[in-house]
Amino acid sequence: MSLHLTTLALSHFRSYQRAELRVDARPVAIWGPNGAGKTNLIEAISLLSPGRGMRRASAQDMTRRPEALGWKVSALLQGQAGPREVMIRSEAGAARVTEIDGKPAPQVALGRVARMLWLIPSMDRLWIEAPEGRRRFLDRMTLSFFPDHAEASLTYEKAMRERNRLLKEQVRDAHWYAALERQMAQSGAAIQDARQASLDRLAQAQQGAETQFPAADLELISTEADIPGSQQDLREALAEGRFRDMAAGRTLVGPHRADLYGVFAAKGVPASDCSTGEQKALLISLILANARALAAEGEPPILLLDEVAAHLDAQRRAALYDEICALGAQAWMTGTGPELFTELGPRAQQLKVRDEQGQSFVEKTAD
Repeated sequence: MSLHLTTLALSHFRSYQRAELRVDARPVAIWGPNGAGKTNLIEAISLLSPGRGMRRASAQDMTRRPEALGWKVSALLQGQAGPREVMIRSEAGAARVTEIDGKPAPQVALGRVARMLWLIPSMDRLWIEAPEGRRRFLDRMTLSFFPDHAEASLTYEKAMRERNRLLKEQVRDAHWYAALERQMAQSGAAIQDARQASLDRLAQAQQGAETQFPAADLELISTEADIPGSQQDLREALAEGRFRDMAAGRTLVGPHRADLYGVFAAKGVPASDCSTGEQKALLISLILANARALAAEGEPPILLLDEVAAHLDAQRRAALYDEICALGAQAWMTGTGPELFTELGPRAQQLKVRDEQGQSFVEKTAD
């Protein structure tokens, strides 16, 4: 049984005062006018995975206004391991709290419950923006393959923040740095290994695939110099770079300096030099390849595709929908009207979203 959402409940989340949904494992087509609350709905679903969600918003920003009472997202997920209940909430002005099957859990534990990928309009500039966005994109894919990647990333970032504090304060005692660099080297090497293994799986998933979307050759590079690959090499590089890092006030070597380099494989053209349409097609192709690789392992991810069909012609839309259905993935897709999902026919269920005086309502329509 493929992973899918069966129930979703929102309380005081963004434009929704309250909403309750029951769906099956088929793709979900969500349509309604701009500003009605479609993206808010799938953003709530994105919070069921590790991280800050598809918009990277703070807990405070997600609360419905003007009440500002805090918010709650509850869901029932069905997969090979059986049903899992997940609840994310935030009291007014407080941080998020996560519960899995009724018990408090760290947020990184969500990676073992739901494999989730998303594509949103702001990612259209992925290949021409700063490396940080490409790292997040790569880490989202890596997390889908390796749930422990979230914990390794958290450990690395925490140790690096403390090391950066020492650097800014001009602390020179080597003993203060050694323990932090040991943690950074251990978790950093795990991050590097997981990222490279993910790229290898993506490459394999693209080989010989029957798809209307162009393949991308991907390579992990560094914004400055080569990133030390082994734990020992990274530890030595951090120790040797202390004085340089102290002058900069931050750590200048490690997986946080990585970048994702992409090439339109059939043309041999860097993704950053491709047309806007080609760049979008490459992103869709990578999301599909990621899902294909996971499906081969027995569990396709939940896909969140915001306005993905808006700039595709009917042939490309039909190809996208055919691939999603062939994967057996539950994809939540948004669009401004039902005509964008005509090619799906009865293979999908449809939700209509409307706005009434600043409040969003969602209802299931006839399939």
